[in-house]
Amino acid sequence: MTAAARRNEFARAFTLIELVLVLAVAALVMGGAAGFMVYSSDERALRAASGEIEALAKRARTKAVLEQAPQALLFREGSVRLMTLGAAMTEIEQHFSRKRNRRAAAVDGGASGGGYTVANGMSLAVRRWNSQRWLPAEKNAIHLWRFDPDGLCEPVSIRLELDQSWAEDIYHPLTASIRESRLEAR
Repeated sequence: MTAAARRNEFARAFTLIELVLVLAVAALVMGGAAGFMVYSSDERALRAASGEIEALAKRARTKAVLEQAPQALLFREGSVRLMTLGAAMTEIEQHFSRKRNRRAAAVDGGASGGGYTVANGMSLAVRRWNSQRWLPAEKNAIHLWRFDPDGLCEPVSIRLELDQSWAEDIYHPLTASIRESRLEAR
């Protein structure tokens, strides 16, 4: 074999430096993908909850217009429920009368139109129009979002928190859909 033939054989092979560089780039890509997968699980859960609440809001608006009766989304600790405004007011009154009387009685949801249970570890807060204060949906706090038969609703913002991650959605008063959304997944 001549020296020129040997040079052609070496020219077709990879050098050690090229192999190390390819492995380093592959390790960086895999590390980034693994980090993205860890963050995306919180992001997925927050986006799913946000989508469910938006669907309930649109459903409440549609139901209020079609049935010409006010509807409401009732925010309690760990859940969001769609019901007629009358049933929601009754539930709120029962909640506070039980609190005053220190009696625990079963609450009949009455005319419920569906609901959503927030994932374990996720908290929910509501911010009213023209306010900077977030009102958490806790055990002793019930929040009501009203949908009128003319198709209007109060412009509210909803914040969902899961560990260090959060999502904030600002709802449009005419469409009951998300007008602006911010999300930070850590």
